[in-house]
Amino acid sequence: MNTKDYYQILGVAATADTKTIKNAYRELAFKYHPDRNKDNPQAVDQMKAVNEAYAVLADAAKRREYDTIRTRYGASAHRQFRQTYSEQDIFAGSDIFRIFEELTRLHGFRHYEEVFKEFYGPGYRSFEVKRPGMFFKGFVFTGGRPPKPRLHRGRGPGPGFGRLGRRMVEKLIGAQLPQPGRDVEATIRLSAEEARRGGPYAYYYRQQDKKLVVKIPPDVREGQRIRLAGLGEAGRGGASAGDLYLRVAIQKPLIAAVKSKIKHWLKG
Repeated sequence: MNTKDYYQILGVAATADTKTIKNAYRELAFKYHPDRNKDNPQAVDQMKAVNEAYAVLADAAKRREYDTIRTRYGASAHRQFRQTYSEQDIFAGSDIFRIFEELTRLHGFRHYEEVFKEFYGPGYRSFEVKRPGMFFKGFVFTGGRPPKPRLHRGRGPGPGFGRLGRRMVEKLIGAQLPQPGRDVEATIRLSAEEARRGGPYAYYYRQQDKKLVVKIPPDVREGQRIRLAGLGEAGRGGASAGDLYLRVAIQKPLIAAVKSKIKHWLKG
């Protein structure tokens, strides 16, 4: 399955309604289920692609955003979309586990928890809460951060929970749900020559009181961002830390010259 277009993966038109999308997913989930494809190692990647496509297109808000990106970027829409959405974002609120349970009941396949652990590794965790008059289940992804996630926004704990829902679930299960740390943005100021030349650059990160050596790419542009993985806010419950994004600001020649003279004067 070489295509990265969600509609093509499910084999539906861009105008397909929710029922058509769900029916297409059921057929493909049955077709590529690992219990039917033990001799086909490619089935895992095919199943993962189908899962992702359905989780996005079955959610009205995610589908609208994907459609907007698809209109603008065409064939590279998937790459652009995944710069914003992690697996946790994509599967939050999805009813995908219910469809897997249907397959289990109808065909005797393994439960979705076992299949998802096989697909996504230790970054996937499921939870289930049973109380008198209350029952719900969900899952979270704690790894695989995207290269350009949304800034200053925490991830949800699972299918569509907000802060109140998170606190309620944590209280009921007596444990902290994983939550990746938020991303942080700061400014790195370079002279025109430093921006042109690139290379290592000493940067003081005030929020964490750290001295960093940042690798500046040659010919970096004004406004371009440099990502430093894992230097954002700390995660909770064993989840990964956020990232630090340094937005490049290139100093005007006169300002750079004045600063250079001041620095030289201070050293002398």
